[in-house]
Amino acid sequence: MTNEIIRIENLNKTFLAKDKKIVALNNINLSIRRGEIFGIIGLSGAGKSTLVRCINYLEEPTEGSVIFEEKNLGKLKKKELLKARRSMAMIFQNFNLLSQRNALQNVCFPMEIAGVPKAEAKKRAEELLNVVGLSDRMTSYPSQMSGGQKQRVAIARALSTNPSVLLCDEATSALDPNTTAQILELLKKINQELGITIVIITHEMKVIESICNRVAVIDDSHIVELGEVKDVFLHPKSKIARQLIFPHGDAASQKFESGKRSLRLVFDGTTAFEPVISQLTLECRAMVNIVAANTKTVHGKPVGQMVIQLPSDRDAVNRIMVYLIDKGIKFEEVTEA
Repeated sequence: MTNEIIRIENLNKTFLAKDKKIVALNNINLSIRRGEIFGIIGLSGAGKSTLVRCINYLEEPTEGSVIFEEKNLGKLKKKELLKARRSMAMIFQNFNLLSQRNALQNVCFPMEIAGVPKAEAKKRAEELLNVVGLSDRMTSYPSQMSGGQKQRVAIARALSTNPSVLLCDEATSALDPNTTAQILELLKKINQELGITIVIITHEMKVIESICNRVAVIDDSHIVELGEVKDVFLHPKSKIARQLIFPHGDAASQKFESGKRSLRLVFDGTTAFEPVISQLTLECRAMVNIVAANTKTVHGKPVGQMVIQLPSDRDAVNRIMVYLIDKGIKFEEVTEA
């Protein structure tokens, strides 16, 4: 069996609105590995939600192919497509729970549609609510639950059909930071313990950094960057990736004092970045100006980058360069915007 669970080839999606053609997705090519947590990030209107709906064929692509578990979804008969779609469960930003059903009944609902016997469905729903930490809220209705609890019910419901892929469309956008962290930890647990491939659609880089293995950056209907999360964070190649990583301003685009050189320092988790500047100024006998800094924790390791403006003294600059090389700190010169 191939390690690839989803492959998207030359996918395009256009919509017609008042006789005008709107390109939502343009020549998308992606491969998602079995068992990974894959992130798709972009700003609103970039095309990411359309992409996730094309993955499970809720939206039929205008052109191109979606290969799921070695089957081309575009060539399946309706019954086969419905079966494949049950293997790609979705959770949404607004939970989509049935207000007249309690938590247990909401989780049972997809199994009822699939014809699972009532007793078996009830047992499975109880097990899943226990998995998501809601064994004490089985008889609670959506109106009696918090946003985080409702999303846990939605996750349990999504798992009820034993999917091999879980598609999460902005699943944490309506939640506060603490609840978001809890839901992300739950998704990581589901991925690790159940082996379910997870695809996360988001506009928040912190979500990607928290649990994703790889990430695709989408902008203006195109995939503009693709790679391991740490690599994209440390070496963003596209303007939109830099904007997402530096929401308060791209460090590489700051305005520097005329005539002075600047360096971008990269901390990749193998070096400690906290005392670098203070040690640098002491050992090199030189003052530097910190123009911008951004640090994150990616897969439990501190990573980050910092832009410093160098002094005018050429000898001091040389001492700084030697110091950085000696400490194993990666750096590159930053040109003025």
